[in-house]
This record gives sequence, structure tokens and C-alpha cells, in this order.
Amino acid sequence: MAAGRIIFLNGTSSSGKSSIARELLGILDDGVFSHLAVDGFNAMRTKRPLAPEDLDTALRRTRMGFHRSIAAMAEVGNDVVVDHVLSEPWRLADCLAVLRPEDVLFVGVHCSPDELTRREKARGDRPPGLAALQYDLVHQHGDYDIECDTSTASPRECAELIKDFLPVRPTPTAFTRLSARCPADSGPMG
Repeated sequence: MAAGRIIFLNGTSSSGKSSIARELLGILDDGVFSHLAVDGFNAMRTKRPLAPEDLDTALRRTRMGFHRSIAAMAEVGNDVVVDHVLSEPWRLADCLAVLRPEDVLFVGVHCSPDELTRREKARGDRPPGLAALQYDLVHQHGDYDIECDTSTASPRECAELIKDFLPVRPTPTAFTRLSARCPADSGPMG
């Protein structure tokens, strides 16, 4: 059984990842894709208040489970569109450790700070300033297969760009290049 393809969208909160993912599900016509979103995994967690250290532990375990769920879906042949915020270095390191690099099309989803602030305010379901806090963190690794900017292109235009790029993804992939650079001790417990 062939492994599934992973279209991995990384960007700040409110950058447009989920909107692009929905568009991709509507236009990708060479397989059956599922959308796996980190927000969906976070929504499955208990809602009772937790002490800060307990919340940090729960969030780490939730994200590690999310990464392994992506890997499991792809391992049995499912194509997936992932929507994630790699705002801590260990998150990328963990993804590099559990995902087959050659199966991942790594997409940088960018958006201008002013537009992020506007969207965050309009959504009203995120802490104010979250996107600004994540802005310099999510793209620190500096390597993607393809990038798009939702402050200058619509989610549909970004999805079409990704769809057109998918059959000609590079070798080695960005995940392959990043795996070669990522130290083994920077994983989820490092």
C-alpha cells in the first residue's frame, strides 16, 4: 500500500490555513483528501480549567498525538491536508521525526501583520495579539516547498497554486532538507 500524501499548511493563527484547506478539499481531484486541523484536536480536550503546568503538559501531549495521527492516516494510504501552527521548535522537530519527509508538501502560509490583526479582531475567538506573538516564530526554520500570502491572494487562489504544485513537488522536499538539519535532541521532550 502506498503512503498518502501530506499537504502541510503552516502559518500563524488567522493566516487562512483552514480556509485554504477547505478550498483544497473542493478542488483536489486526484485522490481522497481529509483535513486534519490542530484546532480540531484542541477542541477534543476537556474544558475544565487546568493549572498552567498541567495545561502545558496537556497541550504538548495533544500536539504529539496530532502529529502521530497525521502519520497514521498517511501510513495507511490516506491523503491529508494538515493545518498547524509550528510556533515552538519542538513541534517541527516532532513532525520531522514521525512523518515520512518524502510524503510531505510543506506550505508556508503568510499574511501581513495588519491583516492578521484585522482577522483576529473580526473572528473574536482568539486571544488578542496571538497572531502577532506567533508571527516571527512559525516560519523561523526558513524552508518550504511552496509559499503563499493570503493578504494578497484569496484562499481559492492559494489552493489552486498548491494544487498545481503538488505533482511537481521538489526532490528533496523541504521536510527532507529540514530533517537533515534538525538535531536529534530537539524532539518533543528536548
